[in-house]
Amino acid sequence: MPSNTAILGAAGAIGRAVMDELEKRSPQPLALGRDREKLESLFSGRAEIRPADLAQEDSAAQALQGAEQAIYCVGLPYPQFNRHPVLMRAALNAARRAGVKRMIVVSSVYSYGHPRAARVSEEHPRQPESRKGRFRKEQEDLAIGAHQPGEFETLVLHLPDFYGPYAVNSLAHMMLESLLAGKPARWLGDPDAPHEFVFMPDAARVIVELLDRPECFGRRWNFAGPGAISGRQFAELAAKEIGCAPRVLATGRWMLRLGGLFNPLLRELVELQYLGETPVLLDDSALAAAFSRLQKTPYEEGVRRMAKWMRHQQQAQ
Repeated sequence: MPSNTAILGAAGAIGRAVMDELEKRSPQPLALGRDREKLESLFSGRAEIRPADLAQEDSAAQALQGAEQAIYCVGLPYPQFNRHPVLMRAALNAARRAGVKRMIVVSSVYSYGHPRAARVSEEHPRQPESRKGRFRKEQEDLAIGAHQPGEFETLVLHLPDFYGPYAVNSLAHMMLESLLAGKPARWLGDPDAPHEFVFMPDAARVIVELLDRPECFGRRWNFAGPGAISGRQFAELAAKEIGCAPRVLATGRWMLRLGGLFNPLLRELVELQYLGETPVLLDDSALAAAFSRLQKTPYEEGVRRMAKWMRHQQQAQ
């Protein structure tokens, strides 16, 4: 793999996991992000630090100079999801100007909207009913629309909810954090409905391996977790690892609406409540066929490693 592989949004959860994986294969990846101090604290000695305002095409193009490949994993707070298409346009234009040959764009399940099948494949209609889903779909369409075989090649990878090291803004982290504090784990929707999580290192491994597969570019792919698991079952695994009671507190739509009057984050979660009621479970059989096999960490091991990482982070503070 070329040494000049750039990670856009390197300081985020996915970016940090991807960096761990790239270090095994690439001499010195390029870490792009807006906050130089944060990038240096995370990646000094591990990557070439290139601060850039990724919303500014000129700034991003300069930071991408010399990169042959790029992984776009820029995350945004829910209130700023409208910026996803804006940042995507800037990044695509900047990558082309800088001579980047391939770009992977990491996305979510939001663009699929309400599931119309037990397992959602890449052929499933993308008819998002939430604003966040519409912004994600626009971002994905921009990425695939920019694909030019042999010149500038792109692909989109859909991931479900993630968990594991670095996933501090995830539902799973919120659950484990509550249990570690001796409180019930909060769950959005029905805690007994099937759900799906992907372990961060598993996702990072797939993302990096896709860079070496030119035949996979020009389309969207799904990567699912190791299987369906309910919120209650996930909390039970976490509680067993932590050594506490597996208490789960379900948060319904009306509670979110009420809480949203005072809490902006809860207000943003209302339109995503359907994921806790009619969850999107991904079908990644196409990716499994392309890879011959997909390595997935069992939930028991993943939860154990996440709890260990969280404890370490607490001790370091």
